[in-house]
Amino acid sequence: MTPADKLRTLLAQDKLHVMPCCYDALSAKMIEQAGFGLSFMSGFSASASRIGEPDLGLMSYAEVVDSARNICDVTSFPVIGDGDTGYGNAMNVRRTVRGFARAGCAAVMIEDQLAPKRCGHTPGKEVVGRDEAFDRIKAAVDAREEDDILILARTDASHDLGLSEAIDRAAKFHELGADILFVEAPKNVTEMRSVCDDLPGFKMANIIEGGQTPDLSHEELREIGYAIAAYPLTLMSAAMQAMSQALLALAEDKPRDPLLMDFAELRHKIGFDEYYEVSSKYRSSYRSS
Repeated sequence: MTPADKLRTLLAQDKLHVMPCCYDALSAKMIEQAGFGLSFMSGFSASASRIGEPDLGLMSYAEVVDSARNICDVTSFPVIGDGDTGYGNAMNVRRTVRGFARAGCAAVMIEDQLAPKRCGHTPGKEVVGRDEAFDRIKAAVDAREEDDILILARTDASHDLGLSEAIDRAAKFHELGADILFVEAPKNVTEMRSVCDDLPGFKMANIIEGGQTPDLSHEELREIGYAIAAYPLTLMSAAMQAMSQALLALAEDKPRDPLLMDFAELRHKIGFDEYYEVSSKYRSSYRSS
């Protein structure tokens, strides 16, 4: 079964798919080990992790696709890649979609922000005109003729142009062939209901702790009508908080054990146990390790 088919199978289930977002191969591996059915490579977190810079269009297409490939290489569940604005015009969008498909992604997100893009819950966002926004999604859908991948179409139009414009754009994205719709940053439950009630197909909620969209329970999100709930910063924020605490303990020469994962569990989650089990069949490999 292809990655895209795995995602289609998940979406066919009448339930909310809770989607912790990854930022590198290890975080993706841990999400799958924890029993979640899919993940999204968060551009915000991947940019912070890979280049130590904010998600403001600084990470290049090649770097993003390379990160996606690393994630897909160590996981078996569907991964959605962050294709940002498509990295150029409609022809660039086509190349971007093909690149994510060949990296192993089940879906790719394409958005209507003006490049360089901004994180959905930070200031300075602008969107392109309707024609360019629609061309991006049309180009993304056309690229599927060569490579099987789902298209997650995102609009940030509500920030400057209002929720009605965002819903109109998303409806057109669906008409053009987008598989999943993402109206970014609804500000309250009423707006979230409007998104789900007024749009066809599968909708994704984006939940950032401390962000503009209410952090509702999974049951509430399902009842409103979302198919996917993405949590783009939960793991990155938790990891940074834990590292800050460990660094402070180390600097102050305080006990660190309460802050640390057991060494045996750490090795197991990374894959040492599996490696040794497989390599034991090959005497030279086992000795050299």
